[in-house]
Amino acid sequence: MPDSMTKKGGFITLFFISGTLSGVMLSGFGWLANLIVYLVQEFNVESINATQIANVVHGCINLLPVLGAIIADSFLGSFHVAAISSFISFLGMILLILTAKLSSLKPPPCEIGSSFCRAPSKLQYVVLYLSITTASAGLGGSRYTLATLGANQLDKPKDKETFFNWFFFTVNASSIISSTAIVYVEDSISWALGYTICFAANFIALAVFLAGQRFYRCDKPQGSPFTGLLRVVVAAVRKRKVLLSSRSEDYYHEHCETSKVMPVTANGWFRFLNRAAMKTEGDIDSDGLIARPWKLCSLEQVGNLRTVIRLVPIWSSGIFLITPVAIQSSIAVTQALSMDRHLGSNFKIPAASIIVVILVSSSFFVALFDRFVFPTWQKLTGRPLTLLQRIGIGHVIIVLSMAISAMVESKRLKTIQDNKLEALPGAIVPMQVWWLFPQLVVIGIGDAFHFPGQIALYYHEFPASLRSIATAMVSLVVGIAFYVSTALVELIRRLTGWLPGNINSGRLDNLYWILVTAGALNFMYFLVCAKLYKCQNIEKEVDANSGFDI
Repeated sequence: MPDSMTKKGGFITLFFISGTLSGVMLSGFGWLANLIVYLVQEFNVESINATQIANVVHGCINLLPVLGAIIADSFLGSFHVAAISSFISFLGMILLILTAKLSSLKPPPCEIGSSFCRAPSKLQYVVLYLSITTASAGLGGSRYTLATLGANQLDKPKDKETFFNWFFFTVNASSIISSTAIVYVEDSISWALGYTICFAANFIALAVFLAGQRFYRCDKPQGSPFTGLLRVVVAAVRKRKVLLSSRSEDYYHEHCETSKVMPVTANGWFRFLNRAAMKTEGDIDSDGLIARPWKLCSLEQVGNLRTVIRLVPIWSSGIFLITPVAIQSSIAVTQALSMDRHLGSNFKIPAASIIVVILVSSSFFVALFDRFVFPTWQKLTGRPLTLLQRIGIGHVIIVLSMAISAMVESKRLKTIQDNKLEALPGAIVPMQVWWLFPQLVVIGIGDAFHFPGQIALYYHEFPASLRSIATAMVSLVVGIAFYVSTALVELIRRLTGWLPGNINSGRLDNLYWILVTAGALNFMYFLVCAKLYKCQNIEKEVDANSGFDI
């Protein structure tokens, strides 16, 4: 239904949703971007261990949107999930402020170069992890739920595609501010003041979000969306001995139009599932409705399950697309801690702010691609650059960034050896932090290709009943990737001596070359998955002159 024909929704709601998203990301990245430094400097955690903890936190933050999406689709709706998550984040910031403000909640500081540092007590660890967990739960539950809520305010597929590009841009722009200004306050003034700013941003975000409530077009929960998918499997298994028919009238159609858009036959992968929609005696009531829902499903429900299954291989290829980025972004902070970060004689760049290079790069190139590159490509070729092509280009660029990272790290290690700094924990290497910039810029370019492409692909391809989960699919990939990165780093630590507590005596370059090899293999896997994938929903969007293509 067009915006003009509805009382709620439309572009006016995006002001409130974008404002909320900005505040949530300012607050969330204000503490998350500097978490490794906070653990190392305030809680005396070794750098690699701090990196592992940060990866676990990132994983949790990116897995929680899936839980939030299930709750939104099944019980509460996107609005209530986003509001509750923002409030939980609000409570987490209060606890983080206490850990920074009260000296009894953290160990005494450790001197640079010292090998004897007091570890946090059990109580200090409990309060620290509780604060991080609460703040993470709030951030994870709100971010992608806001993406779904925003897309639901718009009707045209092209408007939704543009919204996802600018959603990604807003996330990055807010993260840039928090990763520079707020991180600088935390490093140069006080952690308590920095966390208080995060607290204020969270409060304002929640207030703006609630202020726009009367404008939102809120989705109504439809019950668990997975129930319908499970019913298809159960019904197909129960009818496994039923012979398939080629006649459309032998299958149950939920809507009269369904037979026009849902094929009765399917390829060899999914033909078995058609049995779930085969009508047998006793399946339908006298009024034409399903009498036994666990023995009969509609062709539409069968098609929904097919769509989800078809997307799984492409979705899985994203795990090792993001795993190298997860490792690189965390380790870059520890590298920056050991490098010369001075800008002039008086200003020192906070180590955590190094990640802002990725955010600036991806934000710039998202805008450049959306407003210039993609339209120009379409004018020159007569076809848009498809979503799968964008994701594939992202794969190649991420592999390239890992190769650059390996070469830069080799240069850093050579400088360490030349100055005999291997045995000095916390020693500053006489090498400018600018050396890390090229690899981070290239990562940002890769992110600008594949992240918006993945979000738009899942949103448009997933069944309407699974739209919240669709936008959370990218977050799920990121979450799993962070856990995979944690496991991979731990495996390499156990099998090799490349990743000691003091990275100046390690061999990070070898880790990067492993990631280059694995990334190249994963790209070939993606190409196979993309070749086999067949589009359903997006073909309908193109037929409706949406200008959208897979």
